[in-house]
Amino acid sequence: MSDLVVRRTTAADREVLERLWLMFRHDLSEFQGQLPRPDGGYRTEWLEKVLTGDPEWAGYLFHTGENPVGFCFMRALLQPVHVLNAFFLVRPVRRNGLGLRAVREVLAHHPGPCEVAFQANNEKAVRFWQRVATEISGDVWTQERRPIPGKSEANPDVWISFKV
Repeated sequence: MSDLVVRRTTAADREVLERLWLMFRHDLSEFQGQLPRPDGGYRTEWLEKVLTGDPEWAGYLFHTGENPVGFCFMRALLQPVHVLNAFFLVRPVRRNGLGLRAVREVLAHHPGPCEVAFQANNEKAVRFWQRVATEISGDVWTQERRPIPGKSEANPDVWISFKV
């Protein structure tokens, strides 16, 4: 998978991103307990912010050859600390270093302090993001649990903070 291409998304990527988004939200549903809406989809606010050009958001699409294999959304771009808000790779390309390469390329466009949140019960995400933080920042990163705003009944998210 040495031919990884990471590029900014455009409105022309809507169809591909919508399909990848469904896979991403389905994967997260295992850890968040969220069911699809009556139409079979999941919430799309973040996707719409990326596709409509919200200046606080940026989307990146990952390809190997002609095949889309994932995406990343960054937010809080006009804030002092950027947030890696969504990250997804299709299953066949996971656990081979491609994810770390993709994150590095995305973060190269957004230097400075960065945070990423994930669910503690998603053990693969825990290991992945700890590895990313260590690869990017050495041992200068932190991890903490934070409540989800407006969802006091939900388990807190795990947040990792590091500097690019």
